[in-house]
Amino acid sequence: MPARSRRRSDALGPDTLHTGDNLAFMKQLPDGCCDLIYLDPPFFTNQPRRAPAGRKAARKQPRESLTSDSRDRSYDDRWPDGLRGYLAFMLPRVEQCRRLLPEHGTLYLHADWRAAHHLRVMLDDLFGAKNFLNEVIWHYRTGGVATRWFGRKHDTILVYARRLGRHRFHAQRSGAYRTDGLNHDENGRPYKNTRRGRLYFHRDGPMLTDVWDIPFLSTVARERVAWPTQKPLALLERIIQASSNPGERVADFFCGSGTTLVAARRLGRHCIGCDLAARAIAITGQRLRAIGAATLPPPPTEMKAAPAPRRDRPRRPPPSNPRSG
Repeated sequence: MPARSRRRSDALGPDTLHTGDNLAFMKQLPDGCCDLIYLDPPFFTNQPRRAPAGRKAARKQPRESLTSDSRDRSYDDRWPDGLRGYLAFMLPRVEQCRRLLPEHGTLYLHADWRAAHHLRVMLDDLFGAKNFLNEVIWHYRTGGVATRWFGRKHDTILVYARRLGRHRFHAQRSGAYRTDGLNHDENGRPYKNTRRGRLYFHRDGPMLTDVWDIPFLSTVARERVAWPTQKPLALLERIIQASSNPGERVADFFCGSGTTLVAARRLGRHCIGCDLAARAIAITGQRLRAIGAATLPPPPTEMKAAPAPRRDRPRRPPPSNPRSG
C-alpha cells in the first residue's frame, strides 16, 4: 500500500468520532470509504446559533461539555466575507465528499432558502448534473408567521449519486416514519414482533415522494438535546434506509448533536462523525453510549478553542462545523 494510502487509512476505524476541522480530517480518509454522506453545514444565516432554552434540554447536555460560553452559544454562522466566503468554505469540503464516496455512494446536502440554489450549482459542477437524484423538501410547521412574503416552512436536501445507475436506493412507503420501539430486519426495514412469531412490516401508504412531512423537534421533544439545529431521528433514519445497506458506513462531517450517527448505529450501519466544537462531540458521544454503540473516545473535559485553518475559513470568527444533526 502506498505511504499516502497508509496515512489515510490510519484515521479510520469501524466507528470514528473526531474533534477538529473537518476538511483536515476528511483529507486523512481513504478514497471511497463512505457509502453515504450527509452534510448539514452552516446555513449562511450570518447569526450565532444558541442551544434551545429549557431545563429539559439543559439536563441532557453533558456536564463535561459546559463552559460559561458554551452554555449560551453553540456555534457561529457569521461570514465576514459574505457569500463568497461561505462558498469558498464549502467548495473543498464538497470536493472531498466526492472523493470519499464509492461508485455506489450518495451525498445528501442539507440547506435552506439562503444558499441551496448556490450549492446546487456547485454540486452540478463537481458531481455532474447527470448525477443529480432529488431535491428533497423537508416540510415542517414550526416557525414564525410572515406578513411580507409566504411563510418559509421547509428545508432543502440536495441528493447526488457518485455514479448514476450504481447508487444505492431502497424505495420506501410514506406510512410511518417514526421507528421508535420497532426492530429492523437485515435490510433495515422496520417491523414489530407478534405473539405468533410473525413479522409485520410497515407498508402503509403510497410510495414516498420528494416532499417529506416530518415534524420539527420541539424544545420538549423526548429526543431533544442541547443543540440549536438538532434534526429529528426520523429524518436521518429515512435517509439512511433509502441510500445504504446494513454494515455500510455513514458519515456526517458537521455532526453537531450526532443524530446521523445515532440513526446509523440504530440501523446497523457504521459511522464517522466530525465537528470542530468539542461540545458537539461530547453530546454525540453521550448519545452513542446511551444506545450501546461501539466504544468511542471519552468526551473532552475542557473546552479549548481550535485553531482556524489558514486559507479557507473566514477571518473572524471561525464557524464551528456544526449546523447539524
